[in-house]
Amino acid sequence: MPLLKILEFPDPRLRTVAKKVTVFDADLKIQVDNMFETMYHAPGVGLAATQVDYHERLIVIDVSVEKDQPIVLINPVIIARTGDQLMEEGCLSVPEIYAEVARAAKITVKAQNVDGTEFELEATELLSVCIQHEMDHLEGKLFVDYLSPLKRERVRKVLEKQRRQRKAKANKKLVEESA
Repeated sequence: MPLLKILEFPDPRLRTVAKKVTVFDADLKIQVDNMFETMYHAPGVGLAATQVDYHERLIVIDVSVEKDQPIVLINPVIIARTGDQLMEEGCLSVPEIYAEVARAAKITVKAQNVDGTEFELEATELLSVCIQHEMDHLEGKLFVDYLSPLKRERVRKVLEKQRRQRKAKANKKLVEESA
């Protein structure tokens, strides 16, 4: 299974609102498998389809320590939320940047599995935050949108610097290999 390219902020494709999944077939299962492989390799605990330039309402999550409790949420909708919690979040699309974000402490989400069967899931703590974070991606929203404009601009500049450094390092390696 190939690793998928994870889009990085401020890529405008991250602002795309995902469409409802209507076809539950082998291609969808392959997409789910590829997303899990990409998420585990990154490494991360959640990945929304939007982050890999696939604009359908699909999320993969695994917040377990052993990475052995995969969760697939297709067409997720939060049907209940209670309480508040503040947790530091990071994002595979905003590498090496972390910030505290306020989210609901407990949620109930209704979704479908890869076969299209509906189910409900109650989530608290990290799982609750992760689901809410990934669902934001499906709406074209990133956790940096919860930050002040000044902090968001600072994040954009840090990421640009990181990209330039990675590119320079890759170019240097190419030069060394060809010498």
